[in-house]
Amino acid sequence: MKTAILLMGHGSRIAEANAALNQIATMVKARSGAQIVEVAFRELHQPDIQLGIDSCVAQGASRILLYPYFLFAGAHVLHDLPDEMERARERHAGLEMVLGQPLGVHPKLAEVVCERLEETLSAVQWNLKG
Repeated sequence: MKTAILLMGHGSRIAEANAALNQIATMVKARSGAQIVEVAFRELHQPDIQLGIDSCVAQGASRILLYPYFLFAGAHVLHDLPDEMERARERHAGLEMVLGQPLGVHPKLAEVVCERLEETLSAVQWNLKG
C-alpha cells in the first residue's frame, strides 16, 4: 500500500505565499522519505484539495495523510477539511484518508519564532537585554 502526504494550506492571492508551501513540501519529502508528497490549497489558489487528492491517487496512493499546514484548528481544519475528505470518498471508493493535527503549540515553533525575532532585532540593531 502506497501512502501519500498531502500538505494543505489556506491559499493566497500572493504567489510567494503559495510557493512557500511547495518549498515546505520539498523539505518534507526529503526528510520523511515519502514517495508522494503533494500540495493543495483550501481556496484562492490551485490545485484545490480535491485535485490534490486526485493527484495522489493517480500516483498510486491507496492511503493519504492529509496534513493541514495551519497554525491552529479553526473552522477550516474542524469542518471544511473533513468535508473535503467526504467528497473525495465519493469518488475514490476504498481510499484511506486520515487528517493530521495542525501545527499548534510546540516548543520548536517557539524556537523558530525566537530565531526570527533575533534576525529582526539584529537587522535594526536593537537589543532586548539592555
